[in-house]
Amino acid sequence: MHITIFGSGYVGLVTGICFADMGNHVLCVDTNVEKISMLKRGEMPIHEVGLQSLLKTNLATGRIKFTTNIEKAVAHGEIQCIAVGTPSDEDGSADLQYVLQVATSIGQYMNGYKLVMDKSTVPVGTADKVRTTIQKALDKRNVQHEFDVVSNPEFLKEGAAIADFMKPDRIIIGTDKQRSADLMRELYAPFNRNRDRLMVMDIRSAELTKYAANSLLATKISFMNEIARISEQVGADIEQVRLGVGSDPRIGFEFIYPGAGYGGSCFPKDVKALISISKQVGTEAQILTAVEKVNQRQQLVLFDKINQHFQGKLQGKRFALWGLAFKPNTNDMREAPSRKLMEALWQQGAIVQAYDPEAMVETQCIYGDRIDLMLCDNPEATLEHADALIIITEWKLFRSPDFDLIKSKLKQSIIFDGRNLYEPHRMAQLGFTYYAIGRKFISAI
Repeated sequence: MHITIFGSGYVGLVTGICFADMGNHVLCVDTNVEKISMLKRGEMPIHEVGLQSLLKTNLATGRIKFTTNIEKAVAHGEIQCIAVGTPSDEDGSADLQYVLQVATSIGQYMNGYKLVMDKSTVPVGTADKVRTTIQKALDKRNVQHEFDVVSNPEFLKEGAAIADFMKPDRIIIGTDKQRSADLMRELYAPFNRNRDRLMVMDIRSAELTKYAANSLLATKISFMNEIARISEQVGADIEQVRLGVGSDPRIGFEFIYPGAGYGGSCFPKDVKALISISKQVGTEAQILTAVEKVNQRQQLVLFDKINQHFQGKLQGKRFALWGLAFKPNTNDMREAPSRKLMEALWQQGAIVQAYDPEAMVETQCIYGDRIDLMLCDNPEATLEHADALIIITEWKLFRSPDFDLIKSKLKQSIIFDGRNLYEPHRMAQLGFTYYAIGRKFISAI
């Protein structure tokens, strides 16, 4: 099949490369000339495990190509996939300007039947707006071509996106036409062989499904972070509570790890957007409003512990920071808890010495050169002359460090662990003052 992908960001690249890997002919279009040049050379603008290898394989076979020529892109694909960004407006609503720009372009250049697929996370009713926008562009040209608009939300986890796409747990198709449903079944047939994962529903239900799924996962995280705060106050251990709660099969163990709050490109944006949608239709999203409020507070929980330990005297203090990306196996810094923490520390005059396996370049792009930020070559280098170690991203290489080396490097044997990687009593035996999330505070023995 011939497929055009509008947008070469995270969703667009994973979608395009995975479709190409199944034998389709994919053309990805983006207005960013530098990004398109990188991709043509087989270089990735994002970090996603295994994606660059797949890109190079499919570039070599000619199954995927990249362009900045929008007219050429529209002509290429019977299927037109919209995978551009939908950033949050000031009121929390999703900004649809890029989605509707693509819709206008499709209407301006289409020369026959097109199936237009909304892959971007968009508010309920967006398919109607896309349909209207395309039709207006056709009317302006005084031509008529048939087209269908479907909703096909993505459910990709950063760090595991290829597996999620190749072996999906569900494929949501929102459509009101049998023709488009049949075409989508054909497109996804290679990913649907083990069992039928494809669910066809009305368009608005498909659009809402994505927001509801992400908001429910965010709710589980915020709920557990709230329970972690209560645990600290009543003398309970959140790890034991987590095991007891997760053992109930109705709840399970997924997304009930307490930590320093959620971040990334999806959860924060989608929760805000669903709150905004609720307001627009006259419904108050009380639970989601609380979820967002809890998360904003949780992203500063480590700073509060640090500030309290040092009695508010952070001027000139130096902190080793392990992790920058919002989660492991990505370089994504969008809404990352590390950003809120660093900015709070800087405001108090502290210095940060940071390391992340993948997000160093992205951090440099965001903050530039600062005298209070040192990006180090390895985790050990961050420890030099540091007053304490902070862990905020649970990369695997942080799980079993050389604690003797950490003690020898730090000025004081203090660890602030935002991901509960270590056992508190073991830390005390090793001589560390150890702060975690929802666990009993342990002072060095």
